[in-house]
Amino acid sequence: MKTIKVQSLSIEKFHRYGSYAQMINPVTDAAGPKDAPIVFFRDMVQADICGTSFSVCRMEPRERIIDIGEFHNHTCEVAMPIDNDALVWVAPAGVSSEVPVDQIEVFFVPKGTLFKVHPGVWHHAAFSADDNPVNVMIVLPERAYINDCIGVPIPEADRLRIEF
Repeated sequence: MKTIKVQSLSIEKFHRYGSYAQMINPVTDAAGPKDAPIVFFRDMVQADICGTSFSVCRMEPRERIIDIGEFHNHTCEVAMPIDNDALVWVAPAGVSSEVPVDQIEVFFVPKGTLFKVHPGVWHHAAFSADDNPVNVMIVLPERAYINDCIGVPIPEADRLRIEF
C-alpha cells in the first residue's frame, strides 16, 4: 500500500480546495480594536449555503487509510474540528467518477480551525491526529448528505495509508 504524508495547512497549498480560518485566537482584521472587551472578527470564511444545517461527525481513532471518497455537486462543505486536531484529505474536483488517488493531499487541521471545501472537491471523514476521538462540526444544506453526496469506494490496491 502506498503512503501519503501529512502537510501543514497553508493558504498557498489549500486555496485550490477551499479556504480556512483559525476561529480560536484569530489572526485577522476585526471590526474595531482587538484589545477591546468585545471583539468581532468578521467574514472570516464565506460559504453560500442555503437552508444551512449544523451537524457533528465524531471520528474515533482508526487506521489512517483513505478507502472512500465523496463530493458534493451543488454545495460547498464547511467543517471545524472542535475538540482535537484532525487530518483532512482532499483531491481536486474533476470529471471522473473515480477518486483521483494520485492527486490526494492530506492536511493537519488544528482544532478550532474552520475550513470550507469547494463543490466537487473530493474528501471524506477526517482522521483524529492522535489516539483520542475528534468531533468535527459539519455545515451543509439540510439533507445534502442524502441528495447531493456522491460516495465512491477506493479499490483496495489504490488505497493510501496516511503517514503522520
